[in-house]
Amino acid sequence: MSIKAVIFDLGGVILRTEYQAPRQHLAERLGMEYDDLSRLIFDSPTAQQATVGELTAEEHWASVMKRLKRPISEAQIIRDEFFAGDILDRELVNFIRSLKGKYKTGLISNAWDDLRAYILKEKFDDAFHHMVISAEVKVAKPSARIYQIALEQLEVSPSEAVFVDDFIENIEACQKLGIQGIHFRNPEDALSQLKQLL
Repeated sequence: MSIKAVIFDLGGVILRTEYQAPRQHLAERLGMEYDDLSRLIFDSPTAQQATVGELTAEEHWASVMKRLKRPISEAQIIRDEFFAGDILDRELVNFIRSLKGKYKTGLISNAWDDLRAYILKEKFDDAFHHMVISAEVKVAKPSARIYQIALEQLEVSPSEAVFVDDFIENIEACQKLGIQGIHFRNPEDALSQLKQLL
């Protein structure tokens, strides 16, 4: 069965933390370990609730500020500093755009309700035919349902799709459904594997 749809994850693939220093400096400034700060922002109960749309990103950040014992007025500064080392891979975005004529392109991202606004602000929504954001559909990877939603939107069967993600459990989950998976470690390897499939 030939591939008709190419689907990408966002965080860790298209948008990657290339520079740890800003996050490290923020952790030091807050008197915390880097990993503890990351866990608070990405893996705390409120982060998980925001990922499936039970809380807004704003409510999650309010909870983070409370845990950090910082005034809510500092939330934007802390947020900007936390994400300052993240780089949007414009080359990869352009590659996805280049696929668009021949293939359907999609996004499946475990993310809060502010992701779509970020993608629109950075002007790369045009790279995708459809974007499935966990907070909007109320279900997150590795749940089978989120992959099914993407397949339905792109109007392809599992065997006609390939998915690129940096978490092995998300790749294993898509493969169980019959979607081809590429475990992303770096852009060069992932694109070379992808080109072999297309």
